[in-house]
Amino acid sequence: MPPEPRTDRVPTRDWRDDARFAAQFVRAPVATASVWPSSSALARTVADAALGSVPPRRPEGPVVVELGAGSGAFTLELARRLNGRGRHLAVELNPALAHRLAERLPTVEVVPADVAELPTLLAVRGLPAAGGVDVVVSGLGWSATRPGREDSLLPVVASTLAAGGVFVQFGYTFTRWAGPARALEQELRDLFGEVTTSPTVWRNLPPAVVHRAAHPVRT
Repeated sequence: MPPEPRTDRVPTRDWRDDARFAAQFVRAPVATASVWPSSSALARTVADAALGSVPPRRPEGPVVVELGAGSGAFTLELARRLNGRGRHLAVELNPALAHRLAERLPTVEVVPADVAELPTLLAVRGLPAAGGVDVVVSGLGWSATRPGREDSLLPVVASTLAAGGVFVQFGYTFTRWAGPARALEQELRDLFGEVTTSPTVWRNLPPAVVHRAAHPVRT
């Protein structure tokens, strides 16, 4: 029989963490990337895309990796949906945000590191660097993934996913027609067999969309 899921209570969102996030942006804008955390409405849309139709590969639950967890807007919603099943890794470069997230969510494996080291981070934690992850959720800005460049993170992310794996990336509607956003959408179509985009999530500042890319193409 599969192990019983942990039932640790997931804390509710705390406005003080949002304020801390904004303060960290002022102190370290490159490491924090965004001036304000994502809304609960966007977090629900991201979680729906990430966990709504992931094929079960293991009885204990999926392996979920979050890139750029920030103050935990997506982390909280993903942890609530997982309810202790599987493994949930949250990678966050900003040490202050990573420390606070680890305090609030002890069942999430918070990794204070650069997402560019993703294969190594997985291997250190006993996960295959290739094909061992079911879901990757990105809280990084579109430009932070460096789409269309030789050092793009997207092929690295795609290589970590299982055959039926899912990658979820949000982005702001008003920048969707900018070069990095167009490059990201094109690279997703090149790397995945199925790419869909959500309607605009208006209850976010600024309004956003969510890309869901499934079935990474193996070359």
